[in-house]
Amino acid sequence: MRTTSCMRKNFGLLAAILLSINLPHALYAQSENSWIWQLQADHPDPSHYYGVTVANGILGIVSAPDPLSVKEIVLNGAYDQYGRGRVSNLLKTFSFANVDLTINGQQVTPQQISHFHQTLDMYRAVFTSSFDVGNLAHVTCSWRALRQLPYNMLVTVDIQAKQPITISAASVIEAPDMLRNVQQFYEDIASPHGPLHVLFSTASSPTGKLSVAAATCFLFDEARDQQPRVTHEMWDNNRHLMRFSQSLQAGETYTFSIAGATISSAQSADPANDAERLTIFEALQTRKELIDAHNNAWQQLWQSDIQIEGDDTTQRDIHSMLYHLYSFVREGSGYSLSPMGLSGLGYNGHVFWDADLWMYPVLLQLHPEIARSLIEYRIHRLPQAIANAYAHGYQGAMYPWESAASGEEETPVWALSGPFEHHITACVAIAIWQYFCVTHDTAWLRNEAYPVLEATANFWVSRVQKAADGYHIRNVVAADEWAENVDDDAFTNGAAIENLRDAIRAAQIIGAEPDPHWQKVADHIVILHFPDGVIREHATYQGEQIKQADVNLLAYPLGLIRDTLQIRKDLAYYEPRIGQGPAMSYAMLGLLYERLGYPEKAYALFKRGYVPNELPPFGVLAETAGGTNPYFATGAGGILQCVLNGFGGLQITENGIIQLKTRLPARWKSLTITGVGMGKKNFIVSNK
Repeated sequence: MRTTSCMRKNFGLLAAILLSINLPHALYAQSENSWIWQLQADHPDPSHYYGVTVANGILGIVSAPDPLSVKEIVLNGAYDQYGRGRVSNLLKTFSFANVDLTINGQQVTPQQISHFHQTLDMYRAVFTSSFDVGNLAHVTCSWRALRQLPYNMLVTVDIQAKQPITISAASVIEAPDMLRNVQQFYEDIASPHGPLHVLFSTASSPTGKLSVAAATCFLFDEARDQQPRVTHEMWDNNRHLMRFSQSLQAGETYTFSIAGATISSAQSADPANDAERLTIFEALQTRKELIDAHNNAWQQLWQSDIQIEGDDTTQRDIHSMLYHLYSFVREGSGYSLSPMGLSGLGYNGHVFWDADLWMYPVLLQLHPEIARSLIEYRIHRLPQAIANAYAHGYQGAMYPWESAASGEEETPVWALSGPFEHHITACVAIAIWQYFCVTHDTAWLRNEAYPVLEATANFWVSRVQKAADGYHIRNVVAADEWAENVDDDAFTNGAAIENLRDAIRAAQIIGAEPDPHWQKVADHIVILHFPDGVIREHATYQGEQIKQADVNLLAYPLGLIRDTLQIRKDLAYYEPRIGQGPAMSYAMLGLLYERLGYPEKAYALFKRGYVPNELPPFGVLAETAGGTNPYFATGAGGILQCVLNGFGGLQITENGIIQLKTRLPARWKSLTITGVGMGKKNFIVSNK
């Protein structure tokens, strides 16, 4: 029995309907410039400002309430031990996307500008600040984390003179406090298009484990003999810049760009030279070539889209969630997803079940080629999971609750989740099985996936304890993390059952012999109930408030509970008991109510799951209502599953992705999901 974990039977009485329609490209592209693709802020308040991120799966550039600067730049995959918890943390890299601008000798600061406006164009993944500097000039500055170049960014500045002015503009590289042994360099390199002025810096990570480097280079439009003179300025040990000056006439617009790259020894054996090489590679392309390639890459991503007719506000919200998930990952990287993506250093940049259960299913359905990176991250770290099981006295593979570069346990020692939140192991296995269900890649299943499914199934056989009434899993931290060191947590037990059944099915497909203990344990792991039939969260649960959904996840995504009366009963019991926990709970409740035939109730819970979590000025999502740690990509993943797998009726099965019959909320005229699965199919639900 399963739903997203490759359901072989339908959900309740709902029939599976596959609707594949080849929609013209114009349907999704016709509104690419409209309000539903933009997040905007006028005169943003610095005291209530939560930045939005432009990212390409490797670089995360976080906006600031400053017209010419960004808050920070995060480099994916680069971890070192510093700060709290004595565990690895994701690194900030050099701030190398900031611009220093003076007009007529006066530095442009936030206090001197007016008509300040910021926009994120989600369709093209470009963040723009525009403003006036008195009656002197109108300035526009835009940032891109180039999608076609994983380690590169592009800053472009347009200055429109309102009267004759002299500008002085600088590219700045500054080291964050965490970096050590900073060294700063500048050189001119000959090229066919004129000298390349290259500013670059190198440093060590806090323990010296990694080397980090960044470089920038100006892109000028003038012919080589007309380009402005560039000078280098050393400010202090952590900050330097290169600058040029230019005189403009009234009505004249001057445009320049800054190409730049950053990389660490986590990605390159020679980061100092590679940062410079990648910058030069970018700089010897035209601005138009760079932007066109970036736009084309994002256009390809948006071939897989969710389109809601009749509710533009929700449409824009959904685009924001998709945009952030697409921004935080990339095909071929081998990296997974942190709960906060590349929006900062939240949760130390670690990988939890958030990646496997909440964000991954969205990517798997819309971009399987990107989702594969998340799965490869887990597969490549199987040896560490095997060592972790051995250290705790178990067989097979026990995946760590928090994972970083190595795949070893990275949970701070004061958090009990590290040694006890074992459902993560099943979440990894279920995600791997789902990839096969969507791709039907039998060679991959045999050579890469099955060793993980086999090892995780063996873990559960060694983890359970046999009693007269069946097999128990004792002493765990529940999916409801307020329940620590409890017995027979509903979700943990249910996920273990799914893990074991998926391993059995995988063995049958590749012609291997499944361990007979897998079936015996799967058939007899206990799921506890109250006397009235409600499933009990764990052995000592007495009806108290819970952090997040646990029991309800047995119906979706696990698909263990299919009886509609049981699902209704569990929903009615646990909905009022969910506290101010993460955003995903209400998304799952909404999904289940939708599948039960209550679209208005589902819509109310869907909106409750994210609207209270939006933060100014761009509506970025916090983890909880009233929280301040954006961007919570996990919550976006849950909400998007509510749309795809609830309102949209999509279902991952062993036969691929099918569509269940659903009804939309009254305010939606239609829901169209484009570019689904390996065949890039389209699905429609209509109220017309």
